[in-house]
Amino acid sequence: MLMIANSLAFVDRQILAFLIEPIQRDFNVSDTGMSLIYGFSFTLFYVAAGIPLAWLADRSNRRNIAAGSILFWSLATSACGLASSYVGLFVARIGVGAGESGLGPASYSLLSDYFPREKLATALGLYQAGIYVGGAIALIFGGLFAATIAPGDHMNLPLIGPTAGWQLIFLLLGIPGILLSLIVWLAVREPLRKTPPPQIRAPIQGQEDINAGAPAKGESFYDAFRQLNAHRRFYLGLIGGFTLLIFVGSGTAAWIPAFLAREYGMSLADIGRYYGIIMLICGLSGCLVGGMLASAMRKGQLRHGNLVAPLIGSSCLIPCTIAFPLMPTASLALAVIGAMNFFGGFNLGGGLASLLEMTPPRLRAQISMTYVIAVNVLGGTLGPLAIALMTDYVFQDPADLGQAIAIICAIASPLAVIAIVSALRPMKTQLAGMAAAT
Repeated sequence: MLMIANSLAFVDRQILAFLIEPIQRDFNVSDTGMSLIYGFSFTLFYVAAGIPLAWLADRSNRRNIAAGSILFWSLATSACGLASSYVGLFVARIGVGAGESGLGPASYSLLSDYFPREKLATALGLYQAGIYVGGAIALIFGGLFAATIAPGDHMNLPLIGPTAGWQLIFLLLGIPGILLSLIVWLAVREPLRKTPPPQIRAPIQGQEDINAGAPAKGESFYDAFRQLNAHRRFYLGLIGGFTLLIFVGSGTAAWIPAFLAREYGMSLADIGRYYGIIMLICGLSGCLVGGMLASAMRKGQLRHGNLVAPLIGSSCLIPCTIAFPLMPTASLALAVIGAMNFFGGFNLGGGLASLLEMTPPRLRAQISMTYVIAVNVLGGTLGPLAIALMTDYVFQDPADLGQAIAIICAIASPLAVIAIVSALRPMKTQLAGMAAAT
C-alpha cells in the first residue's frame, strides 16, 4: 500500500515534466522558469512542512501522517488544474510539495519496523520502485490523453469554464489520491517500534542512551543532530552521494520529454508511450534487482552489502547519463535511457537500508527527513535548474538541451560515486562494532 502511495506521489511529480511544452506555450515561460516550478516551488514547503512532520512521525501514529499527506497533495494536484497563470501554478505546486513531505519519513520509519535488517533493502527497493511506476503511469496516461485531447487544446468545462488539456489532466489526477488516503488510513497497520542494537543506541561514547525510556517517546532535534555528528563521515558520504544521484536523476527526468520532442521531433503521445513503458520496465526491474542483491549481500558475509549495491549501480550510471543525450537517433537514446533507469533504480533500496540500519529507531523519521530534504532541495531543485540555466544562458538555444544535459551529468555522476565510496569505511567500522557488541 505504501508503494502505491509512493507511485501516486511520483505520478503527480512527473506529469509536470511531460506537460512542460504546452505549459510553456500557454504562460510564455523559459526553461529556467519551468525548472523553478518543477523543483523550487515543490521543495519550498516540502522542507517547511517536512521537518515538523518528521518530528511528529517519531512520536505519533505514522499511518495517519501518511494518509493525511496523500489527501493534502492530491487536493493540491487538482488545484494545479485550476491555475490560470504562472504564479497560480507555482503556488499550487507548493501545496503538492508540502503534502508529499510527510509520506517519505513516515513510510521509511514504518518499513524499518515491518522488516528485519536482512530484508529491509528488498522492501525499500519495492517501495522506491514507486518512483518509476508512478513516473511511467504519468507518461503513459499523459500519452494516451494526448492522443485523444492534445494538452495544448482548450475547451469549456461545466462550472470551471475555459480549460486547457493540460489543466484537465491535473484535475483528474487528484481524484485517485483522495480515495487512496482513505484506504491507507483503513488498511495500513501501525507497528511497534523496534529496540536498536547497543552500538546504535549510544552513538557517542560516555553519553547516556538516547533511546532509553518509554517506547512511545521520540527524540529531540538535538538528539538527531548528535547522531548525525557522531557518524558524520557516513552520513555526509551517503547523503551527499544520493543527493548527487537525485541531482542527475531529477534533472534528466524533468527534461527528457522536452529533449525527445526538441531533438528528435517526437510527439507527446509517442513520448508517453515509449518512454513510459521503458521507465516502467527498466526502473521497476532495477529497483527490485538492486534491492534483492543488497539484501543477499547483507544476509551473507558482506555486512555493508546494502551500500555496495548502490556503489555498483552508481558506477554504471556514469556512461549512461552522459551518452543518452548525444545519441544520433531517438531509438538509441531511448535504449540508453532504459539502462539509465535500471541503474538509477538499482541504487535506491540499498542506500535507504544503509541509512536506516545505521540510525536508532526513534530517530529514523527525523534523520530520514534530513536525507529527504538534502536530495530534494539540493538534488531535486538544483538538477533541473542547472540544466535549464545551461540551456538558457550558456548555449542560449533551447535546441542545445541535449548538450546541457550531457555536461551537467558528466560533472555530477562521478562525484556521486566518490561520495558513496567515502561512506563505506565508516559503515564497515560501525557494523563491525555492532557485531562485536551482540
